[in-house]
Amino acid sequence: MSALNRNTRRRLKRLPQIPSVWEGDRRSLVTVSDQGDFDAEGNNECILWVDGSEGIVRAMDIVSSEMGPEAIVRTLLRAMEHPQSPARPARPAKIVVRDREVQFLLRGVLQELEIAIDYVPDLPLIDELFRGFEEIALQRQPPLPPKYADLLIGKAYDLWQDAPWDVLADHQILSVELNRWDVGEFYVSVMGMLGVEYGILLYRSLDSLQRFRESVVNQESVEAMEQAFLGQDCLFITYQAADEDFEDDEDVDLADLSVEEILPSFGAVHPLEGMRPFLDEEEALLVYMALEALHRFFQGSSRKLAADDFPAMNKRFRIPIPVDTEEEDTESKSTASIKVSTRPEVASELWEMAIDDDMDDEDWDEDEDDEELELPLRDDLIPKDSYLSLGMMPWESIALLQEDIDFYQSQDAPPLGEGLPVVLIQTTRPKAKVLIEQIQTAGGLKGIGFNPGEDPLVGDRYDLGILQTGDNYLYLFGEFPEADPTHTANREHWEQRCLKTKGYCGLIIARGLKGASRGNPQPKDMMAFFEARSLSVKELGLGLLQLMPVFEL
Repeated sequence: MSALNRNTRRRLKRLPQIPSVWEGDRRSLVTVSDQGDFDAEGNNECILWVDGSEGIVRAMDIVSSEMGPEAIVRTLLRAMEHPQSPARPARPAKIVVRDREVQFLLRGVLQELEIAIDYVPDLPLIDELFRGFEEIALQRQPPLPPKYADLLIGKAYDLWQDAPWDVLADHQILSVELNRWDVGEFYVSVMGMLGVEYGILLYRSLDSLQRFRESVVNQESVEAMEQAFLGQDCLFITYQAADEDFEDDEDVDLADLSVEEILPSFGAVHPLEGMRPFLDEEEALLVYMALEALHRFFQGSSRKLAADDFPAMNKRFRIPIPVDTEEEDTESKSTASIKVSTRPEVASELWEMAIDDDMDDEDWDEDEDDEELELPLRDDLIPKDSYLSLGMMPWESIALLQEDIDFYQSQDAPPLGEGLPVVLIQTTRPKAKVLIEQIQTAGGLKGIGFNPGEDPLVGDRYDLGILQTGDNYLYLFGEFPEADPTHTANREHWEQRCLKTKGYCGLIIARGLKGASRGNPQPKDMMAFFEARSLSVKELGLGLLQLMPVFEL
């Protein structure tokens, strides 16, 4: 243990000494689990220094249980020099502790400060304070009522596996009609299609949902956004990574994590209550019934919901109410009839609201656009750090893929040869969605080709992978060294397969860049398949492309 330097001891001796006895201790904090279970073995500890004569806390710190004994000294020095109000800076006449090791430590550290350090078996004032802390912890509202905790968490994982954000944007609203427990219907917004936040919002009224969207569209300041958020009236479930060390990296998508790596959270927002991270029993029952209905709805309707148009549809489910059998002993009382419906008219209204705002914010620079049009080859389409590969997909797999993939562009490629030559671009889910939308907006994918390129400064030559979109723009998707034997072999296979398919090829866009499927995406990871034509160097018409050095003055 380090000793105080002489300057510090002189500074402390200049403090007035008061005839008080201070109590000091370090103890584990009481915690309560999400299910409301008492747990005295926490990872944090509380250090307290109190003035026993005055009956006031002079300093308190929360530290890790792994923190060394120096922590109790640091808190003591703060209690002397910078105590909590209303205490004044001072030295005590005496200090009492209930730990022999702490007593010996302080005797060595506080030499020359004229403070008596004694051991006592009990610390009445600190004991009373920690009893109060335990009572507060035990009375704390758990995030979920124990009666419904397991049911709700299990249903949250069911919804995670349903992945409704793969087919629904946050403006495509559903309604869940209960007509029980003082609730007519919930208006449901699914978050996650943009890959930022994942969850389900259950609005108690359509007016609350519309007012929130309108506030978000019209307000830009942080304060206004916070006010809009707290003005909602809804129950919610959100998802986070279970690993506390999970970094919010733009290249890591939460949707790529497995169920075991996900942690659901529940809560409510109300204009007068604000946000609270827990549900009471009535709310927990409502959320469970709504989630169960949504789970059944998504299981039977995902294919229809994935269509380009948000269809008008509804389904009714009879769902068991999770109550004690002795309380509800008849079939009519132990089940509830719940109707789930899509609301295309609301979705259109919210979409038009967002589009109008985007149009108001656009500031076109015609000169800049004209300059971009003159570029023969652009490199702003493919996301940075994407995984790229050339390969082949068997025709049987393509037939199955057509049934399940989110987007499929057909060019009526004949099933010739063993399969279709394909380019795979694997990136994160949000970036994949943006890439797919950009290709769709550009008129789809027209062709895929390769063109020679070189770096004249070092003499290296490259095989440049190029995509041509429907509007005839050319985009670079990869630079492959000609000296790479792996790429050379892949290019030879590519050309041979394109000959067999009479010039047809394909592009696969997949998610899962950071997941276990990196480099080997499974069918569930594939988000779009574009059939296209193979383009020759002559058809591309670019000639030998050279890397031009940029010199900074």
